[in-house]
Amino acid sequence: MLKKSPYTLPPSEYGGARKRLFIGLMLASCAFVGLALFLGWLVPYLGLSAIHPALPAISASLCMLLLLLLAWLCAGLVFHIYTGCHLPGIRRIRGVTTRLILPLMVLLGRVVGFSREEVRLSFVKVNNELVLASGIRCTPDKLLMLAPHCIQRSDCPHRLTSDVERCERCGRCPVSGLLELRDRYGFKLCVATGGTIARRIVVELRPRLIIAIACERDLNSGIQDCYPLPVFGLPNERPCGPCRDTLVSQARLEELVRYFIDPKT
Repeated sequence: MLKKSPYTLPPSEYGGARKRLFIGLMLASCAFVGLALFLGWLVPYLGLSAIHPALPAISASLCMLLLLLLAWLCAGLVFHIYTGCHLPGIRRIRGVTTRLILPLMVLLGRVVGFSREEVRLSFVKVNNELVLASGIRCTPDKLLMLAPHCIQRSDCPHRLTSDVERCERCGRCPVSGLLELRDRYGFKLCVATGGTIARRIVVELRPRLIIAIACERDLNSGIQDCYPLPVFGLPNERPCGPCRDTLVSQARLEELVRYFIDPKT
């Protein structure tokens, strides 16, 4: 009897998205890729024997090997997602799903009636559970919290993307609370205007772990861009619509910071 992962996160934090959506679409995507591999072998198979008698057998062996690897990837990821435990080799090849399978999952999800946001939130939830299950901890100076520029009040005259210290800490937006957390725990805090700036910040600071606050679209791209660097993505709240005066739970952020900072430091 498989024991369910103790790192399961509540769907309410991710717009009701559940990891079963991610698992189902991942399996469907892998089945689609497997069918494409099979057809890619079958179509030229009949003509290969005319080139050399051994080519059909070689082609069949390669196709079978790829299909077995794909099946192992799917089975290993489902096992890892459900139990939080790793099967041999899964930790290294998880990036295949992160970088290649996810776009196909979004496409298949739309075909069967799921929105991009639902698929993306399901991916973020699964990613976060896997980050928790990895058991990673770090010193405060190796923990980076990345916040989007829209978390700052849109009418604030002090732009923080170049220097977060310009914040007056008036308390009208979540930035003052983030600075209080940073001062208390000692992690690094940056505000980014987009993916390019965020990637530059990551390259310059070289963190071991990232807590990223953003919408599900930016979280998806950021998790993919940073792999294999672990990123825990926290979807923001958007009471005024996208990219304007967004919010985030400071209590949840403090809980995450306390979890990821190595207690020995």
